[in-house]
Amino acid sequence: MKREKVTKADLIEKISLSTDVTRKDVRLVLDQLFEVLKDSLAEDRVVELRGFGTFELKQRKGRDKARNPRTGEIVSVESHCVAAFRSGKELKNLVWDARS
Repeated sequence: MKREKVTKADLIEKISLSTDVTRKDVRLVLDQLFEVLKDSLAEDRVVELRGFGTFELKQRKGRDKARNPRTGEIVSVESHCVAAFRSGKELKNLVWDARS
């Protein structure tokens, strides 16, 4: 079963309709939110949104013998960081039975 995607434009439209704030203003606020999130993660800061979840960086170990899935070639991968999201308790409880 294919799940429906919710895009940034969908979020902007829904927020605009439910708050009587213009789409332009909602877009500006969302863009600034995403910029602050990205900047905070780039500075290795943890972003905690109570009731929703936590964004943080996780360190991935490098490997000498990784495989390129497209070509099958053996390559080495350096240690690097990835952005990770951990859902908060309220979000976990809300979606627990979502696919049942």
